[in-house]
Amino acid sequence: MNRIYLLGLLLILLPAYMLAQDYKQVPLDEGSGIKVYKKAPKQEIQLSFPNLNRIAYYQNPKKLSAIQKLERKGRYKEALPLLEEYVNNFGIENFYKDTPLLWRLGQLLEKQGQEEKARSLYRMVLKHHRSDVRRVYSYYDSLEQNTKDYYVPLKHYYELVEYRKSIATFQPPKGVYLNMGNEINSPFEDYGPTINSEDEVLIFTSQRNTQGLNGRANEDLFYSRQENGYWEEAQSFGKPINSIYNEGSASLSRDGKTLYFARCESPDGFGNCDLYVATKTDDGTWGNIQNLGPNVNSTSWDSQPTLTSSEDTIYFASDRLGGFGLSDIYYTYKNKKGEWMPAENAGPVINTRESEVSPFYHPLYQVLYFSSRGQLYNFGDFDIYKTYRVGGQWQEPRNIGPLVNGRGSEYYFAIDSKSKNLYYARSEASDLHNLDLFSFPLPMEAHPLAVTKVEGTLLDSVTQKPLSGIISVIDLENGIEISSKYIRPDGTFEFDLIDNSRYMMLIQSPDFFTIEREIALQQDTVFKIMTTLIDYSVPMVFKNIEFDQNMSDIKEDMKPILNEVALFLLDHPTYQLEISGHTDAAGDPDFNKSLSQDRADAIRYYIEQQGNIKEGRIVSIGYGSSKPLREEKTQEDRRINRRVEFRLIKPEKVDRGARR
Repeated sequence: MNRIYLLGLLLILLPAYMLAQDYKQVPLDEGSGIKVYKKAPKQEIQLSFPNLNRIAYYQNPKKLSAIQKLERKGRYKEALPLLEEYVNNFGIENFYKDTPLLWRLGQLLEKQGQEEKARSLYRMVLKHHRSDVRRVYSYYDSLEQNTKDYYVPLKHYYELVEYRKSIATFQPPKGVYLNMGNEINSPFEDYGPTINSEDEVLIFTSQRNTQGLNGRANEDLFYSRQENGYWEEAQSFGKPINSIYNEGSASLSRDGKTLYFARCESPDGFGNCDLYVATKTDDGTWGNIQNLGPNVNSTSWDSQPTLTSSEDTIYFASDRLGGFGLSDIYYTYKNKKGEWMPAENAGPVINTRESEVSPFYHPLYQVLYFSSRGQLYNFGDFDIYKTYRVGGQWQEPRNIGPLVNGRGSEYYFAIDSKSKNLYYARSEASDLHNLDLFSFPLPMEAHPLAVTKVEGTLLDSVTQKPLSGIISVIDLENGIEISSKYIRPDGTFEFDLIDNSRYMMLIQSPDFFTIEREIALQQDTVFKIMTTLIDYSVPMVFKNIEFDQNMSDIKEDMKPILNEVALFLLDHPTYQLEISGHTDAAGDPDFNKSLSQDRADAIRYYIEQQGNIKEGRIVSIGYGSSKPLREEKTQEDRRINRRVEFRLIKPEKVDRGARR
């Protein structure tokens, strides 16, 4: 039997009832809904590893043997606390040498109902393994299929947007992938942006200056000032910041008087690249350049510093020995004497067996952004992630979505002080080494305050089976759109949004029907979005379309419903509508048929006028009392038989391939 998904205003916003084939009334509010509630960043259940920066490898054969003995006997409850204590003592090397212990601990936790904690262990296995763990991937994917995000690829998303332009007022995201232009970018590598606290000076790294006969690239720091919303042509920092060596990846203090940056191949360095600090003198020039010393720098590559909002901690990237992967995120902090303490690894939640680089600490909030190719959900080579620090622990990093991360590589993410615009470097998938600087309005996924969770489930109200479709959310305050997602296999979806804001939620089915529903995140609310999978050969009857006795005049309380019907037809110009009028059996049959025709005609004429719908799309038929729903034994039977039925007529699908 031919069916359609009707995800439209017609059935969503109306106090409507649908007649099923056995003509039992099925209220639409038996469908599923969307819960909207305030929620601070959730502190995930993470294991702590106090030995992480103290020892390289933890081993206690006696304790491990006792744990294995309990497991062999099936005494899992006794083994669990002992194994958890053992894993808590891990050093960095344990994460790639003893990943089976992480997996076993996760399994024991799951057996005891601690599923969230178990998943954090499974994620660590997948991030840090150095062997074949396809079985783990398969198992973890099965656990996550109804919790992870299914982002719509941008190409397909814009195809949907093109169709939607004719039926909705909401346009695609503003300014995605906006190159910063020739004032900033050059034919060479340009990357590593940072912006001052007044959002008026952009500092970045460029390889546009070459040296020697072979044209060897030299990295230097450049800056540009913003005037009237436009960035001026970039200028070199000049000496003494720039030198014959390589300089880049700067981080500026709030007062603009202290600059942290990387310098490479310098004779006073400890390794390939080191972190340095410079201060601005009274005459406005930079000087007093100092290496941050052996507590911070190693004999390897140390670069890409970012200063925290308290300005007493620096996060940076390093490929020094003893880390989790090819390069890791480290941090150093000042003691009471103002001295930088020995650098420490940021841990196994942020770092993986692959590379983590270019950290950026938000200027106001405890949010760390960084680039990685070892996290679990990547769109391309390197993607940008954000992680919140809650209760002293970094939470599971979140990919900031396809409106930022593409199929190439993205690095050096930075945000202005008002969290309005982002700045970062990216390359195309076809040329991973051609970095340019990009800037555009900050998407919701990347916003530090996007922590209010909106969750929903779309189920057919009759069969209770999940519906498929695409969910889009528009920020009505700023006019920007949030990355679209597919509904999950179980019909659920979720978004992290900003509290005390207004949004429009769009739900598009595979047949391009659309729900539009406004959300105001100003208080704890629960509201319903109704969806029904209907057989369009079955009529719809609306409870409050009831005429006065022997009359065919449109009443005021009918108009809101009829207006929505007109809007639906206007938004879906290929659909037709059949209106049929019915009376009860009391009175003269000829009079009843004439009255039912007049009523159907009155509704047709009203909808045509309201929607400016051309003649022929709506058909009105009066049946009088010839098609009763019930035998009329009571007044309730007669009331049920007095009705107006609406039947949608879906256009036949066109074979698109035949037109190519």
